[in-house]
Amino acid sequence: MAEIEKKSDGILQTMTVRVIEPEKPLELESGKKLAPVDVAYETYGKLNEAGDNVILICHALSGDAHAASINSPDDSKPGWWDAMVGPGKGIDTDKYFVICSNFLGGCSGTTGPSSINPASGKPYGLEFPIITIADMVKVQKLLLDKLSIKGLLAVIGGSIGGMQVLQWSVAYPDFVKAAIPIATTTYLGAQSIAFDAVGRNAILADSNFADGQYTEGKGPDGGLAIARMIGHITYLSEQGMREKFGRELRNSHNYSYDFNSEFAVETYLDHQGQSFVERFDANSYLYITKAADYFDMGKDYGSLKKAFANTSCRFLAISFTSDWLFTPAQSRTIVDALVANNKDVSFCDISSPYGHDAFLLEPDTLGSFISGFLDAAHRPEANKKSSKTIIHGSSPELDIEQATRIRIDYEEIESLIEPNSTVLDIGCGDGQLLAHLTTEKNIKGMGIELDQDLVRACVNRGLPIIQHDVEQGLENYTDKSYDYVILSQTVQTIKNPEKVFTELLRVGRKVIVSFPNFAHWRCRVQLLFQGKSPVTRQLPFDWCDSPNIHCLSLKDFDRFCRKLSVKVEKRIPLNKTAFSPIRFAPNLFAEQVIYVTSKK
Repeated sequence: MAEIEKKSDGILQTMTVRVIEPEKPLELESGKKLAPVDVAYETYGKLNEAGDNVILICHALSGDAHAASINSPDDSKPGWWDAMVGPGKGIDTDKYFVICSNFLGGCSGTTGPSSINPASGKPYGLEFPIITIADMVKVQKLLLDKLSIKGLLAVIGGSIGGMQVLQWSVAYPDFVKAAIPIATTTYLGAQSIAFDAVGRNAILADSNFADGQYTEGKGPDGGLAIARMIGHITYLSEQGMREKFGRELRNSHNYSYDFNSEFAVETYLDHQGQSFVERFDANSYLYITKAADYFDMGKDYGSLKKAFANTSCRFLAISFTSDWLFTPAQSRTIVDALVANNKDVSFCDISSPYGHDAFLLEPDTLGSFISGFLDAAHRPEANKKSSKTIIHGSSPELDIEQATRIRIDYEEIESLIEPNSTVLDIGCGDGQLLAHLTTEKNIKGMGIELDQDLVRACVNRGLPIIQHDVEQGLENYTDKSYDYVILSQTVQTIKNPEKVFTELLRVGRKVIVSFPNFAHWRCRVQLLFQGKSPVTRQLPFDWCDSPNIHCLSLKDFDRFCRKLSVKVEKRIPLNKTAFSPIRFAPNLFAEQVIYVTSKK
């Protein structure tokens, strides 16, 4: 067994282990063979007695095994994800045993093009075989075998690290309990491949490249710096660059009228290029970007749906709103394929101005999602409890009357759900209803919610939750894939209720709808005697800040159902104090109503 922890005076040391011996070479996807193979890695935290608290972190293009802490007293800064990995942080090393290795083809201790080729006694250079993301993951698995790790609680990574996470989920489905792909994709589009190609060409065209056999201190530094500068631009966002740099001049108030770097953004890119040259190998840049270009799960498996068909782990997919390199749409493609396979998946598109680099620069927000998801994956029974706080809107604070209103709504809806059924809750809020149904009725549920804070609350409960606007459709949900679809206190906020309701009737065998009754007598009195938009216990909003864009009554919804040829199985009018349905003049006295509907 290889060493799994080695620290001295709080300083963590990178370790190296041989995972492939010369006599038994590794067969790569390209058909070439490679031996020997060494892997550099670091570990954080302690392996528990059950061995079920292991997390593997997969780094991105320019990362390495040094994810956190420091390696020596002289380190000017800690590991690349120190903000996320450590005691009490998003990936809490007081709870979890964390492993991060430099992947195959890297230049920080793991075998790559800068390693010595045993056949020639010189660095491999371009004689190093082409590698793929799958090859990287295969070597990571060999490392875990050396460490006697029997399974992973989670595998986590952003960007190219996220590609590795996806590969782990499909290549070793029984080994991984949870997967967190962040700001990633199942394949690079033409634009991303183009950026990689320009970066590689800058390196290859450098006069010091020497067919990859350059020596230390005489390498293609100019080409590598340009490649890094090009890449770094794609990691940022227009908003982030504008706010950070604008058109500021670095060292003067006036233009110099020459071609030297004078704008702040120019000198910043110069610095990024130079610092990258000092720590990275140009050949590794060529091989890693090529591996990313070749990654295409849909092509490898016939389709993306087929690729994820045999996965068994839970997923938390994260994207960032301003990321134009690995876009939110690309993450949604991953989520759509998992939903089509009826997998346990959660997704949030985190609001951030930092572009692709947000997975490194949003530790608090990202950490709150990851920590809750990991806790739920590790100890799911602890999360299957209802919260005393009820959140079913965009604000995390509700007054007592509003909470009481929603509790009545929830209690009635719960009574309508059969045990062991499947439930899709649209606008699920903080997930209280789904959590309670899961605990009390053993349902299999999923939520859809738009608000980022509420999505996080659902993740912390261990619920599958997709951040999605239902008005964009549910095309990846198959017909009658749920026994019940719930639309609670939401129909009045939807722009196109006919389109949405038709879609819900397609996806669910029964659709349960609840909404406030705008024809309640208090609303009528305020309109009649005060001549203003009503504000009541059931409708506690002024006209200017109300989420409600439709004013409907029981009679309106009855007519709506007749128009769509919808069968109304039950109609349950309620008010604030009555826990039993209102029998007399419900359109006048009901504050809210619940409908159980189905398609004729």
